Amino acid sequence: MPPLPRLVRRGQSYLSPSTVSRLATAGELVGVLPGTYLRADVAANPFWRAAAAAAWRPDAILFGSIAASLTFWRELPVSQIDVACETTLQRPGYRFERRAIPSDLVINRGESLLTHPALTALDLAVPTDGDAIDNVLRSKMVRISDLQEALAATPYRRGNRARRRLLLDSRAEPWSTAERLAHKILHAAGITGWCANEPIALDGHEYFLDIAFKGIKLVIEVDGYEFHTDRTVFESDRDRQNSLQLARWTVLRYTYRRLRDDPDNVLRQIRAGIELARHRTELESLGRIPRSMA
Repeated sequence: MPPLPRLVRRGQSYLSPSTVSRLATAGELVGVLPGTYLRADVAANPFWRAAAAAAWRPDAILFGSIAASLTFWRELPVSQIDVACETTLQRPGYRFERRAIPSDLVINRGESLLTHPALTALDLAVPTDGDAIDNVLRSKMVRISDLQEALAATPYRRGNRARRRLLLDSRAEPWSTAERLAHKILHAAGITGWCANEPIALDGHEYFLDIAFKGIKLVIEVDGYEFHTDRTVFESDRDRQNSLQLARWTVLRYTYRRLRDDPDNVLRQIRAGIELARHRTELESLGRIPRSMA
């Protein structure tokens, strides 16, 4: 007898209905959806549970954490499979919702239909306090304009006001919670002339500057919750900062805690840094500071 498949649909496999019933009774197969079974060793696996939903209803659309995990946020824990379809079925580990999703916000992943990463991030934006937006932007699968279009395409949904607020905080495309907070502080203070996650080539490496005032060569580096817990990251960060300073960039660093607990002092230092960098740039342009010494 061939190895027992991980996913079995009653009447659609080489296993007879009586064999499926016998294996289910023996605990070798676990019924997860009507006529749909998973092999016992994968029955709790969220990805196989998602596959079971697609096999049961090919027109079903996966959304929420499972859609994020299958696309831009692979490390996100999945406690339940969210499924959009025309049913009110209740099954452990699944949540079914009757929901109209625009066809251009649906993608294919193998045998499954998922919400587009832009819509998935919006779905998870409020419960994750913006982390879903940060993660999808960091993945580069979408831009802020894609998120705005997805919001416009799904009007009148409960929670859209909060989603719109989070998108406003994301206008400069932050890649982390700490960056989101830094952007919010700068926007509220009316400080302009900067861009986020700006690529720059130095010493044969490409770096992405968290917040860069390119015209005056000032960079604000933002360290998140678990900054420098990895030794390799710690070492590479030192190389990055040295390269920036040798290339005559002024570097300011702030932790998430500092941004959260002492924003007034952060702003005072940033304004002072802007003035200092601007003054150095003006002197250099006038030839009063040799470029080799700037």
